[in-house]
Amino acid sequence: MTTAPAPDRVALTALSLRDLRNYASLNVAFGATPVALTGPNGAGKTNLLEAISLLTPGRGLRRASFEEIARDGSPGAWAVAATLDRNGEETRLGTGLAEGPSGEARTRKVRINGAPATGADALLDYLRLLWLTPAMDGLFTGPAGERRRFLDRLVLTVDAAHGRRAREFERLLTQRNRLLEEGGNASWLDAVEAELSERAVAVALARAETATLLSARMGRHAEDAAAFPVGRIALSGDFDAALAERSAAEAEVWYRRLLTESRPADRAAGRALSGPHRSDLEVVLAEKNMPAAKSSTGEQKALLIGLVLAHAELVAEVSGMTPVLLLDEVAAHLDPGRRIALFDRLTALGSQAFMTGTDPILFEALRGSAEMFRVADNNVVRMEGENPS
Repeated sequence: MTTAPAPDRVALTALSLRDLRNYASLNVAFGATPVALTGPNGAGKTNLLEAISLLTPGRGLRRASFEEIARDGSPGAWAVAATLDRNGEETRLGTGLAEGPSGEARTRKVRINGAPATGADALLDYLRLLWLTPAMDGLFTGPAGERRRFLDRLVLTVDAAHGRRAREFERLLTQRNRLLEEGGNASWLDAVEAELSERAVAVALARAETATLLSARMGRHAEDAAAFPVGRIALSGDFDAALAERSAAEAEVWYRRLLTESRPADRAAGRALSGPHRSDLEVVLAEKNMPAAKSSTGEQKALLIGLVLAHAELVAEVSGMTPVLLLDEVAAHLDPGRRIALFDRLTALGSQAFMTGTDPILFEALRGSAEMFRVADNNVVRMEGENPS
């Protein structure tokens, strides 16, 4: 039996910010170990995680507009730069909202080793980021759209092409809606729907494959279920059920015919009534065979943590590099046993993790194996006795 090679260890070793949120300027160095960021509420801990999360496609862990990220009182431009270490090889990544010529809107720029990149998708060649924030605590009980976005983020960190496919699907869907509203002729609609059906099936298949792989990965930790419950994960919805019964080619033909037949209803509704944009992520607590949405708040939190940890393992296996985890206030609502279990899983993963909390005591079990920083007064200071590894 051939053993798969170990994934490359990726760690963020330096971070620089300019005019981002509460930071006018910041330069801080990290080791490859877990990083604990402590300080009072409102000190800027989550802002640091958000800055790191901008080193990937999308709008970061808060999903804020790029203009909103700029520091109050600044001209409106901001920048994030980081140095990565991948098995001893350094890469410099940078992104920001650049000041355009007079009268022109500012645009996001991305640089890799000082050279302009074609787009933010290029960042995925060097860094895969996963995050967990308090805003995600209601994921299982909230609207389906939030679960779709969550799943698409999971897919993107496994399959770097998914972002482009999803954007093309949304563009074509918007174009079809506009044509229906404006009474576009049938031949134009035929052309758009032919492309739309291809993208729709590709998006749905990528989601389904990731859900299947992730569900299997969680199942490997059945013995750890006392700390982090195991979940069964699948896509639900009429489109996904139809897709499961057909080959990709057959599904494209089926959906293209459905789009043609549903034009009157879709025109009246102002949107397409069928497609992967209507899918939902279904998560079941395996031990109790209970939908996650009906589980207790504590079970939902633990299940979500277990899902993210399992996904980190999957990302490392598929991409060949360990992801960097951003865990905002992750330990605050865990009992001591689950905190220890979390830290043990992070150690086993070998991934660098940035964790925030108001009280250093939350990370006492990591003393000696993690870097501890104090965040206050718009600055980040290494706590006495803590040295980078």
